[in-house]
Amino acid sequence: MKIDLHVHSKYSDRPSQWALRKLGAPESFVDPAVVYQLCKLRGMHQVTVTDHNTLAGSLAIAHLPDTFLSEEITAHFPEDGCKVHVLAWNIVESQHEDIQKIRRNIYELLAYLRAQGIAHALAHPLYAVNDRLTLTHLEKLLVLFKTFEVNGTRDGMQNNSVKAILALLTPALLEELANTHNLDPRYDPADRAPWHKHLVGGSDDHSGLHVARTFTQIEGPETLEDFFQGLKSGRSQAVGVYSNPKTLGHTLYGIGYQFYKSKSNLDKHVHKDRFLTYLDNFLAPMPATATPADGLWRRARGLARSAGAALRTRGGRREKPLPRETHAIIRTFAEQEFYARTGGKALKPVSQMPWGEAEKKWFRYVKATSNRVLKHYADEFMDRVTNADVFQIFQGLASAGTLYTMLSPYFVGYSVFTKDRVFCRKAMTRFKGPDALACQPNIAHFTDTFFETNGVAMTLQEQVRLAQASGKRYTVITCDPGCATMHDGLASGPGVQNFKPIGRYELPEYPILKLFYPPFLEMLAYVYEHEFTHIHSATPGPIGIAALLIARTLKLPISGTYHTALPQYAMSLTGDEGMEDLMWKAMVWYYNQMDKVYVPSAAFGEELGAKGVHRDKITLYPRGVDTLRFTPAKRNGFFDRYSGRRALRLLYVGRISREKNLHVLAQAWNALLERSNLADRLELVLVGDGPYRAEMEAALAGTPCVFTGMLDGDDLAAAYASSDLFVFPSSTDTFGKVVLEAQASGLPVVVTDRGGPQENVEEGVTGRIVQAESVAALVQALTDLTADPHALQAMGLAARRAMEARSSAKAFDEAFALYGAGA
Repeated sequence: MKIDLHVHSKYSDRPSQWALRKLGAPESFVDPAVVYQLCKLRGMHQVTVTDHNTLAGSLAIAHLPDTFLSEEITAHFPEDGCKVHVLAWNIVESQHEDIQKIRRNIYELLAYLRAQGIAHALAHPLYAVNDRLTLTHLEKLLVLFKTFEVNGTRDGMQNNSVKAILALLTPALLEELANTHNLDPRYDPADRAPWHKHLVGGSDDHSGLHVARTFTQIEGPETLEDFFQGLKSGRSQAVGVYSNPKTLGHTLYGIGYQFYKSKSNLDKHVHKDRFLTYLDNFLAPMPATATPADGLWRRARGLARSAGAALRTRGGRREKPLPRETHAIIRTFAEQEFYARTGGKALKPVSQMPWGEAEKKWFRYVKATSNRVLKHYADEFMDRVTNADVFQIFQGLASAGTLYTMLSPYFVGYSVFTKDRVFCRKAMTRFKGPDALACQPNIAHFTDTFFETNGVAMTLQEQVRLAQASGKRYTVITCDPGCATMHDGLASGPGVQNFKPIGRYELPEYPILKLFYPPFLEMLAYVYEHEFTHIHSATPGPIGIAALLIARTLKLPISGTYHTALPQYAMSLTGDEGMEDLMWKAMVWYYNQMDKVYVPSAAFGEELGAKGVHRDKITLYPRGVDTLRFTPAKRNGFFDRYSGRRALRLLYVGRISREKNLHVLAQAWNALLERSNLADRLELVLVGDGPYRAEMEAALAGTPCVFTGMLDGDDLAAAYASSDLFVFPSSTDTFGKVVLEAQASGLPVVVTDRGGPQENVEEGVTGRIVQAESVAALVQALTDLTADPHALQAMGLAARRAMEARSSAKAFDEAFALYGAGA
């Protein structure tokens, strides 16, 4: 015999109540007759409804065959008000009235249920009904109850934890718990093994979409009395499919749709509109009944809408402008996605789908629609930012709030399940002992740059390799249009999860830099499913914003790294002080959302604090260099392929952009050639590419200068080692990894007195520190160093020795410990 022992006709669970309040809806009911039909459709032999503290749902179907009265009781621990849910089956109305009088004392309630011989169980044992459930309560419940529920609305981790904890109970352990809490586990004298607990299954469905997803099965019984006797003797089995956040999200969407369907009397319109039929099949427990006239009207309307959708997207562009109202934009994209996915064809209703199929399809549909809406608003927002249209920027942020509301059922779903998992881990640790793997941090490192060639990306690539080599749980999460793109052996795979972006934005002033919009719901699901314990954001771009929202949704600690002086870059690239100020406000807001902010240099930590980032969040973190990859041993005459000259080479490596103060380097180079008696023996080498390259090549035309373009791997290491002096005039870099790579390669370095690189140079020992943006100071330093080859060589040796103490592996171990402990 199969019975779903836990199914509702009332929206009364806490997530559902939350959703209904957001929708402005009162508590309302799924028709109990529909619940009955669904149970029978799913093969249940008997049907009951266990609404919260009422028999109304059971009584509404009591006249139908194969039914019995039941309820879900909200019981209280009188000592502290902690609530739990108790299922009581096959009761009568007078017993219900008695139960309501005593349910605020769980001890009195259980004594009554036992005395009356009422079959009962503890529902969803590890779910904190009012957030007061503790391990102490759980210990008491293990003594008080004989039967526990495997719940269809909870995930595998929670249900399997219940099973595991019950399996760990022994006579000695149960006696220990009973003595600790002064409780008697032998409430039934006939029970000779009170540590052997029984399991039942119930769907706990509140929307009508997942009735009998999980149920109780007992082989043999043909009558209800036989069924409960089998339950008492421990012959019951919990059968079915568990839930996940997508299931709960689907349930909440269903609740909202069903409420508005009832409020707006949509039944008479559903089959006149293919899009409404599509929604109805996904979000209503039973499909609405169609009439022949509905079919004719729907076909005509569907053809018109299909033609309209084709018109709007013909030639890859919209010919009909989108509406201005946010809700209308969302509906437009939702309809477009419907026709794109189905061609306007009918879809079988949820009641005819295999378990799990409906929530997966609905998730994919919502994900695709929200991606369209998100791209639309992201493009608008970036246009307003680049045009410095401040008032429209805030209007765009307000519109984004509507998108947040649209996705709120999934935010609730993932948040609720994450909270449950935290308590499950505590419970499993209490009864099974600490799990060494669970104690090790599992870090998701979000970044807007990974496959590019820049300091941040190269550091992250190196950290992935180090994490894989040392067995650390560390995954870089990024978003790149070429998901199959390989860079130094890295792509989506161990240590790297690369998502396909939903759109991109190219900055007009700096087309080499592109912002990719991440698929937010996909990322949220990925982080939840892989059970990350910490989130780290490497960059405050679109992917960094996604990291922050995911951390807040999943209640995970989040830290961030301040790698790049974006406000200074904005000022350098646009010349607009207002844009620099706006960028600072955004940066301060973003980093103040972090639990910890890691900075690569004390100077930029001080700057962040002065701008308004809470100083107690700011921490200096270690940075290292690959001393095996970058070494003087790789000096090999690499530049013979370019000029073939025997020369003393000055090297710059990095992005060729004006914000790196390369115009200062160009002026200093020309001045050096005019005043130095070694001009015929000098050569300037620039490794990299960027928007300033053409202008710089023109400024250095006719001088001994080589532009190699981008180099990496062994070529980059050889370029360093085959040079003699490294010059880095930037005053906006927060760290300057290239400065460490140059020193590891045996090169003295020249940096400025502004920014992070100066903290990686020992003045007069491993290099020189000059006044920022001063052509004269840079010329003097270069003149002094190039004129004294012995000093140059001594500095190079000292630079190499300094870097040998700062290996990448050592720095990563220290940084990983910070991420895990301080986030």
